[in-house]
Amino acid sequence: MSDNKNQNQNQQVEELDINHLMQVRREKLKELQEQGKDPYEITKFDRTNTAGEIKQNYEKFEQKDVTVAGRIIAKRIMGKASFCTIQDCDEKIQSYVSINDLGEESYKAFKTFDIGDIIGITGFVFKTRTEEISIHAKEVTLLSKSLRPLPEKFHGLKDPDLRYRQRYTDLIVNPEVKKTFEIRSKIISNIRKILDKEGYLEVETPVLNTISGGATARPFITHHNALDIDMYLRIALELNLKRLIVGGFDRVYEIGRVFRNEGMDIRHNPEFTELELYAAYQDYHDMMDITEKIFSETAQEILGTTKVDYLGTEIDLKPGWKRITMIDSIKEACGVDFNEITTDEEAVALAKERGIEIPDVTKETRGDVISLFFDEYVEKTLIQPTFIYEYPVEISPLAKKCPNNKKMTERFEVFIGGREYGNAFSELNDPIDQYERFKKQVEAKEAGDEEAGMMDEDYIQALEIGLPPTGGLGIGVDRFVMLLTNSDSIRDVLLFPTMKPNKDRS
Repeated sequence: MSDNKNQNQNQQVEELDINHLMQVRREKLKELQEQGKDPYEITKFDRTNTAGEIKQNYEKFEQKDVTVAGRIIAKRIMGKASFCTIQDCDEKIQSYVSINDLGEESYKAFKTFDIGDIIGITGFVFKTRTEEISIHAKEVTLLSKSLRPLPEKFHGLKDPDLRYRQRYTDLIVNPEVKKTFEIRSKIISNIRKILDKEGYLEVETPVLNTISGGATARPFITHHNALDIDMYLRIALELNLKRLIVGGFDRVYEIGRVFRNEGMDIRHNPEFTELELYAAYQDYHDMMDITEKIFSETAQEILGTTKVDYLGTEIDLKPGWKRITMIDSIKEACGVDFNEITTDEEAVALAKERGIEIPDVTKETRGDVISLFFDEYVEKTLIQPTFIYEYPVEISPLAKKCPNNKKMTERFEVFIGGREYGNAFSELNDPIDQYERFKKQVEAKEAGDEEAGMMDEDYIQALEIGLPPTGGLGIGVDRFVMLLTNSDSIRDVLLFPTMKPNKDRS
């Protein structure tokens, strides 16, 4: 109890200190405004260079005049001469500021600037006696007043919850965080480069839909006032992209946000970024090939190697990943062969015998039990990249049945580090079969399964027009970024993860 009491007392003292500092800063701002020097009235500042350009090309800039701008992150006042360090978009750089160069009035004003203020500096580039590349300031301009102090330098912003809520501060004080999101941008850019080179056309499809479809997930529901209808935030990109294949595009892809009204953990956020691509006249084996290509070539481009250190385990993304059926993977993991278990009753009885919990939402089938066994015994063991293929038809409403086994589908999921990263099908293009599978999804929804899909009559109509044999693939971009940045939580790779509102503004 005493520890909690001390912690609360320390927090109260800290809040008082912050409030005092904020008041002092507001008074400084008021004084500037009264003098007609309101920094917020400045609308533009012409920079000539960034800190990174100067430091990487010192020989080019030595003794040359430059103009830079950034946030003050360090400051040393030494009488008539001072040093300050600013941080811009890509680097930090030191500046020497003296009364002789600025004049008494401007130097006096500079001394009142606070850590966190955004300033512009004009001066010439030189090296100090310690060989640090710096700018000898001739002019310093206050561009924006920071009214709230940054976290203390050595302790920084460590509380994960606060970091996610105040990502703007997190990016300032934790440089490695900014690096993560720079890598994220490069990953997405590289995915686009690969697919564009392969002849895929990038498209955009609606976020708001009248029907929730394309995956089994609980949707977010909103209301369109003008049309007076409920609408759904998309849970997948799939159905609209396949409509475009029907329309005559051979290869399409979209990288976009999807939304699922489900639980949150280190791997799940209610909104996330999905890559989905579809190629006419291809099957799920072709989708395995493009998956290996996307992962391996992106890793090579971003990291310089296909070998990734993820949470202490080396994972090799080089093509040639293991490929095994779901049934064979279960047999390999726990000795149960579902090729020998042919009825729903046998499967359910075996699950109960093994202590595997079976949901009561709908009548469980052999296919459902196979999926439960996989989740229990196999998924966590798949560390190196592995394609698990041939999924039960009951859990694959949009995939083609295997020609030699109508109980299974031409579907795969890719697993790395014990986590699923992608999902792919030889797409179902039989409108009659698709209609029957939609009907079963509707029945499941009516029985209480909130994740079950809806009947999409228009999509059936599109299939009746004719969808060619098509391969389709979905990859979770956020998880891919987690892999290449060695991040354990999805929140670490989302600039603004979903958070419960915090009423305490401080």
